[in-house]
Amino acid sequence: MQAAVRPYLTPEEYLAFEREAETRSEYFNGEVFAMAGASLAHNQITANVVTALNSRFRGRPCRALASDMRVKVKQTTSYAYPDVVIICGQPQFEDKHRDTLLNPTLLIEVLSSATERYDRGGKFGHYRTLESLTDYVLISQTEARVEHFSRQSAGAWLLNVYVGLEAVAPLPSIGCELSLTDVYDKVEFPAPRTLPLRIVRERQSDYEYEDDAYASHFVYPENNS
Repeated sequence: MQAAVRPYLTPEEYLAFEREAETRSEYFNGEVFAMAGASLAHNQITANVVTALNSRFRGRPCRALASDMRVKVKQTTSYAYPDVVIICGQPQFEDKHRDTLLNPTLLIEVLSSATERYDRGGKFGHYRTLESLTDYVLISQTEARVEHFSRQSAGAWLLNVYVGLEAVAPLPSIGCELSLTDVYDKVEFPAPRTLPLRIVRERQSDYEYEDDAYASHFVYPENNS
């Protein structure tokens, strides 16, 4: 999320402002946040995912839309532009303009250094309150890595991580899968940084954990580790 460009608007003022603006902004708690431009890799990944999913949705009541589809999170009075929005069934909109979606089924964000922390934290917190949302997917643009959060009972979310171009991420809630080969077609990863070596003394306690419950939330499929 970028710096606020005009603070403390009502939702109605934001929508009126946004519909006339030349650039996109997101909204939370009365503040409007300008969105930065995306990299070539980011745009390529988004296009690849939309193309791959829509090819699997032919003849089915699902569709994948790119990042111009605004989503409203009513519970937190926020508006966002996910990188990819999947809708299964009849779309519901906030008003007659039909440009603000209320019921996404699955949302995808392509991570960047500027947005990763927010995509994993605050934005996911907003998205989780959407009753229609069954899945949230995060895609790296620096390595072949897809993280899939799926809604479980009692409000829990299960994470599966898929690494490597040979991996395939199942998305059972929408009846298809996402091949990482398709996701990263024509994407060039940055060269790994070479860091100087240094010798440090490490304590055994650095590798001991009193409670590993947090780690249990992360599920790595054996065939993709």
